[in-house]
Amino acid sequence: MKFKHERYTRFKGISSDQSYSSDQQNPRKYGLKPYLRSVVDKIQRGFNQASRGVGGLKNSLIFPESSSDKPTKQVVLISKKKKKILDPQGSFLQKWNKIFVLLSIIAVSLDPLFFYIPVIDGDQKCIGMDNNMKIISCVLRTLIDIIYILHIIFKFRTGFIAPPSRIFGRGELIEDSYAIAKHYFCSYFIVDVLAILPLPQVTILFIIPMSNGPVSLVTKDLIKFVIFAQYIPRLLRIFPLYREVTRTSGIFTETPWAGAAFNLLIYMLGSHIIGSFWYLFAIEREDDCWRNACNKNNNCDAKYLYCDEKREGDYSWLNTSCIMLQPDQIKNSSDFDFGIFLDAFESHIVETKDFPQKFLYCFWWGLRSLSSLGQNLKTSTYEWEILFAVLISVLGLVLFSFLIGNMQKYLQSITVRVEEMRVKRRDAELWMSHRMLPDELKSRVRRYEQYKWQENRGVDEESLIHNLPKDLRRDIKRHLCLSLLMRVPMFEIMDERLLDAMCDCLKPVLYTENSCIVREGDPVDEMLFVMRGELLTMTTNGGRTGFFNSSYLKAGDFCGDELLTWALDPNLSSTLPLSTRTVKPLTDVEAFALKAEHLRFVASQFRRMHSRRFQHTFRYYSQQWRTWGACFIQVAWRRHCRRKQEAALWEEERRLQEALAKGGETASPSLGAAIYASRFAANILRNLRRNPSHGTKLMAPVVPTLLPQKPVEPSFSDDDLE
Repeated sequence: MKFKHERYTRFKGISSDQSYSSDQQNPRKYGLKPYLRSVVDKIQRGFNQASRGVGGLKNSLIFPESSSDKPTKQVVLISKKKKKILDPQGSFLQKWNKIFVLLSIIAVSLDPLFFYIPVIDGDQKCIGMDNNMKIISCVLRTLIDIIYILHIIFKFRTGFIAPPSRIFGRGELIEDSYAIAKHYFCSYFIVDVLAILPLPQVTILFIIPMSNGPVSLVTKDLIKFVIFAQYIPRLLRIFPLYREVTRTSGIFTETPWAGAAFNLLIYMLGSHIIGSFWYLFAIEREDDCWRNACNKNNNCDAKYLYCDEKREGDYSWLNTSCIMLQPDQIKNSSDFDFGIFLDAFESHIVETKDFPQKFLYCFWWGLRSLSSLGQNLKTSTYEWEILFAVLISVLGLVLFSFLIGNMQKYLQSITVRVEEMRVKRRDAELWMSHRMLPDELKSRVRRYEQYKWQENRGVDEESLIHNLPKDLRRDIKRHLCLSLLMRVPMFEIMDERLLDAMCDCLKPVLYTENSCIVREGDPVDEMLFVMRGELLTMTTNGGRTGFFNSSYLKAGDFCGDELLTWALDPNLSSTLPLSTRTVKPLTDVEAFALKAEHLRFVASQFRRMHSRRFQHTFRYYSQQWRTWGACFIQVAWRRHCRRKQEAALWEEERRLQEALAKGGETASPSLGAAIYASRFAANILRNLRRNPSHGTKLMAPVVPTLLPQKPVEPSFSDDDLE
């Protein structure tokens, strides 16, 4: 154990710098792999130091002590900071990759700006350079290269998914710095380096000024090949990155309009590139014409065709040597045919230094040529001009097909729901006509479909939420339903777990005006909690003659409370309870429905629903209990009135008997007896007029025929739950 402890202590004491130096000094001693590891780590360390900047310098000065342990801690802290690896499927990198794709497209569109540097001096008939355009192009290209460097730094900090681990799930994220660097070196590192090489800037600012030939000639020739060479790695990098973005996030643009705009941007980019090439090739054709004329003139020196050299001699003959002729005006082979570049000279666009005018005209020429698939181009017999026209035709066909196809796809995705709704309505109309439904039912079907479309725009919310994970589904249901459920007073006494279970079981339903939700005597299979709208509930107490009770339900009320009694019954029964009321919506009603099986599950899992407090709250807001309570009070009041009336009659009869008894002692009835007798008779007649059906049964016991059956008491076995 002591020997192992000593080895561990020596390993901690070795600094990373010493290990790197030892590996460098003896690559054969430790093998080739540690040597390659040290080289890779050094390269990565250089990129990390460039990204940290001043912050890294500040962190490196945290421990100023000179003890042997302090530098070791410093190296450990810095190495831990280096190991912060980015997830390629994380939100940050997904957003960055989308931004970088757009920046790469912008970079491809900035490179053709170098083609606008050459310009023709119309007065002196020579080719010069636009110095302002040269500076602007170099600055913009440098800014884009800096962003490319930042992307390379991110690639050294981005993990990758090991291919063998993709068998199950997302796969294992590799966070080892050496493995990440090796993976990047073997993939797109060389392409990225070739894409950020500042070849145009170096060519314009350093190589061309040191060349022996005319600057304008060298610029025109070199810049064309340099841009051509770097276009290949830049274009090769865009497509894999675009494919990676669509693979990780599923989509490149969040909205259909953004996708349509992106495809239109690509088409515009192609037009801009074609226009810039057309401008440069037009200047080359002018240069070819001047050189052909110079070869025929013995007093001509080709170097004076460029404005960088001070001319010696008369070159006014150039004004008549290259005449701009239309194709039908060319009579002999000595006339120079400018072909598709004739428009550039007739518009004098190659002679102006006004960049907006030059850019927009060339862009319009490229857009017009691509849109017409090159059919408007009249070429000469020059081979490269013909190939350029063929390229325009093929590229226009590809880009136009790509644009139309993607624009149609994105724009159709906007109206796909509307089209589905239109097809569904047409099918419903055909079905209703085939079944010969009456107009009233057809109107209700149309109204229901219209209201459902206005609520969710054709999205099937239930299937969408059902496919989500359980915790996410619970949170969404809680967000959608909790605030509405709390408007129902019965739910205010429930705890959080019970509310979550209720939210998960509730289903949104819609009912249109003047429909019938449930009829009295039908089985009750769900409870309804009204969120919006108004309903009418009525009962005849099982069709009993002379009994009718109705009430209105609004937001916060519920119906179908017979189902709760059935769910709380400890003796499980598969027979659903019968409805004691008829429920009809007076307006369009939005509600949450709780199915019988869901209510049974919630009641069996949460004992909170078996408390006395819940019983009292349920009775207070239940329409069935309210109706029974109102009828019970009404019957009790009538019984009280009858008993009071009976007591008054008994008192009148007693007084009459007393009056008659006193009158019996004399020869004739007294005046008081006659008065009591008349009052008694008047009371009897008045009661007979009010209740003619009772007749002589006035004094019989009153049976509460108007009292409905008392609702079944739910099983509240847990009295201690309050």
